[in-house]
Amino acid sequence: MYLEKINSPEDLQHFSQKELAALSSELRQKIISTVGKNGGHLASNLGAVELTVALHRVFSTPKDAIVWDVSHQCYAHKILTGRLSEFDTIRQQGGLSGFTNIDESKHDFFTSGHASTSISSALGLLTAFQKTGHDGKVVAVIGDGALTGGLAFEGLEHAGQLSKNLIVILNDNQMSIDHNTGSVSRYLSRLTVSSRYQSFRYKVDRLVDKIPYINKALEKIIFRFKRSIKGLILTNNLFVDLGFEYVGPLNGHNEVNLEAVLRRVSKLHRPVVVHVVTKKGKGYGPAENTPENFHGVGPFNTEDGTLPKSNRLSFTESFSDAIVSLGRKNDKIVAITAAMAQGTGLSRFERKFPGRFYDVGIAEEHAVTFAGGLARGGLIPVTCIYSTFIQRSVDQIIHDISLQKVHAVFCLDRAGAVPADGATHQGIFDIALFRPVPDAVIMSPVSDVDLHLCLRWAVNQADSAVFIRYPKMSCPDELDAFRQPVTLGKGIFVSARDFTNISDEEYVSRSKKKLVVTTGGMFTEVRDAAAKYIEEGGLADLFVMRFIKPFDENYFRELAFRYDEVVFVEDGVKTGGISEYLETVLLKADYKNTKILAFGEKYYSHGTREQVLKEAGLDTESIYGGLK
Repeated sequence: MYLEKINSPEDLQHFSQKELAALSSELRQKIISTVGKNGGHLASNLGAVELTVALHRVFSTPKDAIVWDVSHQCYAHKILTGRLSEFDTIRQQGGLSGFTNIDESKHDFFTSGHASTSISSALGLLTAFQKTGHDGKVVAVIGDGALTGGLAFEGLEHAGQLSKNLIVILNDNQMSIDHNTGSVSRYLSRLTVSSRYQSFRYKVDRLVDKIPYINKALEKIIFRFKRSIKGLILTNNLFVDLGFEYVGPLNGHNEVNLEAVLRRVSKLHRPVVVHVVTKKGKGYGPAENTPENFHGVGPFNTEDGTLPKSNRLSFTESFSDAIVSLGRKNDKIVAITAAMAQGTGLSRFERKFPGRFYDVGIAEEHAVTFAGGLARGGLIPVTCIYSTFIQRSVDQIIHDISLQKVHAVFCLDRAGAVPADGATHQGIFDIALFRPVPDAVIMSPVSDVDLHLCLRWAVNQADSAVFIRYPKMSCPDELDAFRQPVTLGKGIFVSARDFTNISDEEYVSRSKKKLVVTTGGMFTEVRDAAAKYIEEGGLADLFVMRFIKPFDENYFRELAFRYDEVVFVEDGVKTGGISEYLETVLLKADYKNTKILAFGEKYYSHGTREQVLKEAGLDTESIYGGLK
């Protein structure tokens, strides 16, 4: 009813407070029904509804800028900025992104998807506004989870130093994806439970609201008075010490109060932190009760909140089983996550071995360097981070792991094509980033059994940094070849006879023999394409690169010369990838019949795994076409 009246944020100005409350309820229902159908980020979006309404009531985008950290809480923002008619397409190929996107709307100032970036981006934007004579305001909205990232503190420190009128909204829901840990979380909790200040602030705010006219001088006096009282009640305040005014904690679901405070802080001439306390999953019982389960979900039953379950084992679940099994046998194994215990499959390890589990918050750089310290002290750290997030730790991998010659294991979940989350989350750069690192070992398991074998080898036999990369998908059916023992540098040869009904006689007699060399995460698509090629009279054997680095080049050269053509299939970027390197190895041996199928130098949008692979020319049909 009310949603249909909004074509732009300006339409919010015509709503009464009663109508705004009804609008917030409609926004929640729209978000719940759409995420139930498409999947997406639910709990974080439900918690930010009133805050989003208040922001768009006070600030006028795109003249003013709202910069959303991670931006996984931007669904209400999308609806209020004229995208209601497209909202049903969110996270679908060709539809709206699940994050802010500069190609989608003038109201989105950055394409976001990673945490802790908003303050630095917003400060740079505000500085540019002021340098170019633009009088717009800039607001950064950051969650308490993202505030654990070092980049957020670098931005805060610089903003306090520049003393520009940046407005930072701290959306405090005591969670990131999993429950927050660490001193910052405890510090914010202490601020939140300060009932004396809450009561004082409420009374002063009500008094100020009754004053018909406040000039700038009086306004400054009042804010300084409130700040001084806060200093008496709270003996220290991190944000004040960094040079910010501090307002809060505020009830993040009281739109009226939020709006009043935002109007006042918009008139300040110094940086300000507005501390807002919200509830993840607000308005939807299942998400309120277990917000960690409704952070990022696939389609689900909205009536009772039942989440779908797959009958097939995923690579993430396989890793979870493997690390717990190894943990029982070796008490030197410790596990590290960057606020993603559930997403990476480490929750079971945490429950089984709480004293050997470390959640460092959204701080991937620290996670890697911390792992280096643990390894130097004689432990065996296994750090599990999504491929897209390990990008943030390249320097730490080189300086704090490789250069120190320590034994540490890094499991890169979501390597290759990642469905639904789009350009910021595709795990396609890790091979090119880490293959040049001296002494690094990169493994690419193909199945559940193989992942167990690879992790066991990495933990017990490796003596350097080991990266194990695997996709977000179900494990393929097992083959006997996958069970062969791990030998450094050796891959897995899979004969056409292992996955088709071709007879020995036909296998020997057929022409057009192709060797398909693939990373483990692409095996399912490669196997199906090869089977189709074999059905039509050709022959294709497979070689799975269990080791991307080091790689047994001598064996590979000998193997390649048995075939008419070698086709590489890699779920990483072609430039700097392993396929490009191995093609050069063959060219030096005067073998020229090669073809590479890999991700190009571009950013791939959201869609299903199959759609993302098709765009890259890596789906089953495209691989089959490459074999013909």
